[in-house]
Amino acid sequence: RVTLLELMMVKVSYKNSVTSEEMNVFVRHADFLADCFQEKCGAVLKLTAAADAEDEEALVTIRLLDVLCEMTSNKGQLEHLQAFPGLLETAVDTLRLTHLAGKQAVNIFTATHAVTRQEEISHPAVGFKSHLIRLIGNLCYKNKENQDKV
Repeated sequence: RVTLLELMMVKVSYKNSVTSEEMNVFVRHADFLADCFQEKCGAVLKLTAAADAEDEEALVTIRLLDVLCEMTSNKGQLEHLQAFPGLLETAVDTLRLTHLAGKQAVNIFTATHAVTRQEEISHPAVGFKSHLIRLIGNLCYKNKENQDKV
């Protein structure tokens, strides 16, 4: 699943090479990806325990967030995902939970806290909070209703 999401990420991020037919496919699959993210976003919080550093569900969720960030960076998919029920609320709630989890244990979610003795830890969750903020920002872009929610 992670590999499939990485392939989608590559295809979505190359905006010039996406045909209108492919764009329609991505829009149709955006609902499924947003649903999956909403269901599994809590799995990332398990990564604060060292034993769960390779949790597959958490890795899938991280990749889902990456794909959603790229999709919301594209105008064609942005409007569709801005109206997706509950996606913005899930992203904001997950951001709050990761912030709290980072305060209670070793903060693996931000790069500034993942540096020890000049060596950066290559934990899969590093940058998760910044990607959540990016998704929230994209969902609020030129959308007064979502801006008011946040």
